[in-house]
Amino acid sequence: MLEMMVAELNNNEHRHCNLMPTDNSNRTVQQLADRETSSDVEQVIIGRTKEKQKILSILSESITEEMVILPIYGIGGIGKTTLAQLVFNDPKFQDYTRVWVYVSQEFNLNKIGNSIITQLTDKISNIPTKQMLHKRLKELFDGKSILIVLDDLWEENPKELDKMKVMLGLGLGSKVIIVTTRDGGLARKFCSPAVAPYKLETLTVNECWTIIKQKADFEDRIDQEQLEHIGREIATKCGGVALAAQSLGYMLNGMRSDEWESVRDSHIWNLSTSVGHEVLASLQLSYSHMSAWLKLCFSYCAIFRKGQTIAKYDLIHQWIALGFVEQSRIFDSMQLCENYVTQLLGMSFLQYSKIPWVSYNTRRQIYYILHDA
Repeated sequence: MLEMMVAELNNNEHRHCNLMPTDNSNRTVQQLADRETSSDVEQVIIGRTKEKQKILSILSESITEEMVILPIYGIGGIGKTTLAQLVFNDPKFQDYTRVWVYVSQEFNLNKIGNSIITQLTDKISNIPTKQMLHKRLKELFDGKSILIVLDDLWEENPKELDKMKVMLGLGLGSKVIIVTTRDGGLARKFCSPAVAPYKLETLTVNECWTIIKQKADFEDRIDQEQLEHIGREIATKCGGVALAAQSLGYMLNGMRSDEWESVRDSHIWNLSTSVGHEVLASLQLSYSHMSAWLKLCFSYCAIFRKGQTIAKYDLIHQWIALGFVEQSRIFDSMQLCENYVTQLLGMSFLQYSKIPWVSYNTRRQIYYILHDA
């Protein structure tokens, strides 16, 4: 299927090789000019300061226990992982040994345990047996104050959850465990007896509009007055979901006012009424506005598991080797691929790795693949 798409795209290029560039070609060139000098500094997180302080307050009251488990739950794309990151990086925990584990739907206790050991020792761990794993974790936990984030937990089996509690409770140190999950029932099962799980609520329309403006570089536009009303109407369609606002904001960057209206009035918003459908709708809109070549490169990412870490330049070299990159007289293949990656990150189809034990610059070259919101 991918080979057929490449052949068709190349045929189209040869057919039009003597014509002026299309609107999409011009947009690609403009995106490269606009974005390749963008800063690596993360943009300000919108609307979660109060929630972060609440989480810190809950933990402060419970931190005297040997182990406190606080789940954060809410619909997909609402910002659970972002909130966990804010707590993870708070100065309150600067003296803690900190560990971040992406759990995912493929629950594997051995994998979780080895991930923790890898981060605590800076050496890759592949301990095969439960007994050896527990022995090593106990050694590493003893006498330490440790913060562990278990991101994206799906496992509902009480026996498996109890086994994980036992594993995390090894050793005599103090442990703070933060869990992110979509499932409120799971959150209630897994939390510490004296702690209530924290339900993360949706953002306000104003907060969604602020995110859209941030991602769309709204303050640099000369037609702000014309776009303000349209933008606020688009913000209402985000359903208070941060991921939807981020994806839409990036897509709207550089669009004309009539294109903003098309996004607002799209039939895609009416295709579903299920909880969290705003995320899927926003991603569908973003996908529909991708160039054909970017769609091809994104489709290739389906070979990776959800949550799998990918080295940026490994992915780029695969795209180039497979002929998934458009031909350009202005930019080379590497520049075009860098732009593809930037667009996929901006539209939230990729996200930066949260692996905390590597350097900041290294993390910026490693990505997670997202297969759903």
